[in-house]
Amino acid sequence: MNISAFISAVLRQDADAIRTCFQPDAYVNWHNTNEHFTVEEYIRANCEYPGQWTGQIERIVESGDMIVIAIHVQSLDGMISCHCTSFIRLADDKIASMDEYWGDDGEVPQWRKEKQIGTPIKGGKENGNQV
Repeated sequence: MNISAFISAVLRQDADAIRTCFQPDAYVNWHNTNEHFTVEEYIRANCEYPGQWTGQIERIVESGDMIVIAIHVQSLDGMISCHCTSFIRLADDKIASMDEYWGDDGEVPQWRKEKQIGTPIKGGKENGNQV
């Protein structure tokens, strides 16, 4: 399966292209909101979500019939930025199931700032070097 083509179709909200990536009886789970979707429900939720989107694949791990992918997704208007980790199980080179975990991007919580723990992953300094 061409995972980059699938992600591109999702970001473009291209229902026909998304549909070709799934087995007919596939399903999608969004664990953060306790939702289970058929393929058609997933396509509707994705394609009817307001706005236009862009995103970058940050990491792909493949093992057998499983693909794990981490994606940074942003709305083109800059109002929404989030990360998604997807666990995709394949059958005959199409998606049989997908479990996704979504999280909004945001600032470091005040309690961790006060403890002065952690360093920025991007744009920060670690051991005197830009990360």
